[in-house]
Amino acid sequence: MGDGGNLEASIDRLLNEEKQMRLAENVAGTRKAATEILQLCFEAKDWKLLNEQILNLSKKRGQLKQAVQSMVQQAMQYIDQTPDIETKIELIKTLNNVSAGKIYVEIERARLTRKLAKIKEDQGQIAEAADLMQEVAVETFGAMAKTEKIAFILEQVRLCLDRQDYVRAQILSRKINPRVFDADTKKDKKKPKEGENIVEEAPADIPTLLELKRIYYELMIRYYSHNNEYLEICRSYKAIYDIPSVKENPEQWIPVLRKICWFLVLAPYDPMQSSLLNATLEDKNLSEIPDFKILLKQVVTMEVIQWTALWNKYKDEFEKEKSLVGGSLGDKAGEDLKLRIIEHNILVVSKYYSRITLKRLAELLCLSIEEAEKHLSEMVVSKALIAKIDRPSGIVCFQIAKDSNEILNSWAVNLEKLLDLVEKSCHQIHKETMVHKAVLRS
Repeated sequence: MGDGGNLEASIDRLLNEEKQMRLAENVAGTRKAATEILQLCFEAKDWKLLNEQILNLSKKRGQLKQAVQSMVQQAMQYIDQTPDIETKIELIKTLNNVSAGKIYVEIERARLTRKLAKIKEDQGQIAEAADLMQEVAVETFGAMAKTEKIAFILEQVRLCLDRQDYVRAQILSRKINPRVFDADTKKDKKKPKEGENIVEEAPADIPTLLELKRIYYELMIRYYSHNNEYLEICRSYKAIYDIPSVKENPEQWIPVLRKICWFLVLAPYDPMQSSLLNATLEDKNLSEIPDFKILLKQVVTMEVIQWTALWNKYKDEFEKEKSLVGGSLGDKAGEDLKLRIIEHNILVVSKYYSRITLKRLAELLCLSIEEAEKHLSEMVVSKALIAKIDRPSGIVCFQIAKDSNEILNSWAVNLEKLLDLVEKSCHQIHKETMVHKAVLRS
């Protein structure tokens, strides 16, 4: 086919054949003629003619859907065999134009868009790549495999994070329900009923569901790290930790478990944090990293923690995180760790004292009086505890002011307890009297 005249003559012959088959609505014949034309152009390495023929054939009057689909699928195989990047981009754009607005080639269009976005990203055009990917809403594609859909959405999220568009990254991430990763893949697939869409098999390069789970949570860690949402970061690491392939390999789960411990300590106190903390303490694997077990126990135990001693002990471990999976804990992590220890100590003091001087509180917290007052005020504002400060006297009161109803109720309860005790005492006295009388009579 090196001779241009022979190529043109062969294409003309096949075009006439394609026309006859198309008008006769012969699907197999039309498909064969169209794909043979593309094959001739490819073998001749005439990329310009290939693009022209793809556009020309797709615009033919009454062109069959099956023929367009076969042409797009065949031309996609030629993309990786193009001589240079410009030719590759031109072929992808041609196929994108042909598949635009056609539901029967929507999956092919999504794959083409992903290829083009990858090229743009390699060229350093992150924003353009992200914009390209966002144009495709794969969650509406009924025939696309579940794993391929998830992989595509995760790619959209990653590009948004790379361009620091955190709002759009969050919106896109919500298209994936985390429960989908817990689906039992071992169950036999149900055969589609008549009239249902047949779901295509995912390409070989698409990761498995468990691999996608790890990618998803790693991206969510990147997102939550932007706003220092420590508890959510911890939950994401917990999800990675529960992946069977991670749990079976100590080299993988030890760095992840370290991160879980750090972010549990860094997270502000709330019921979810407390529940995760206690669940982690019960994990048998924690005995492999005893220093972190001690750290969590210190946080759980209602005793004052000396910040200086704790930091001297864990400073090296804190710095070591930079070289482990997931990288450093963040720019503010050191400051936030100190803040959490101060908050813990204030909660401990509030448990043991109903009233305390600011000076004594500052001594227990190893802070100045002004800093102690500031941290205490912030915790009161955030409703972490209830306290009142008498500034002229320099006294902090942790007692909750009760209203008249609560006082009356407590009195009523106390009176009831007192009457119960009196009744029991009377009964015991009466019993003893009866016993003595019986002894005397005998």
